[in-house]
Amino acid sequence: MLSRWRAAVRCVAARRVAGERADASRDEGWPAVGWASGDAGMTTAEYAVGTVAAVAFAVVLYKVVTSSAVGDALRGLVISALQSL
Repeated sequence: MLSRWRAAVRCVAARRVAGERADASRDEGWPAVGWASGDAGMTTAEYAVGTVAAVAFAVVLYKVVTSSAVGDALRGLVISALQSL
């Protein structure tokens, strides 16, 4: 796949030097570049894994913040800040 990409880049560069349109992908000699040839659905799977990880992190953070120790510490911090006014 990388060699096909490099061939496409070389072809675009050669067209620019020759003064031709760089986006003329239907011309003869242009390599067929299939970006999603064997990776169909890979992006969706990555988004799904990222979403699951983000939700898991949010659940852990929620549990930590709503715990009694953190609640007491935050309450103490707020009371201390209000008393200093």
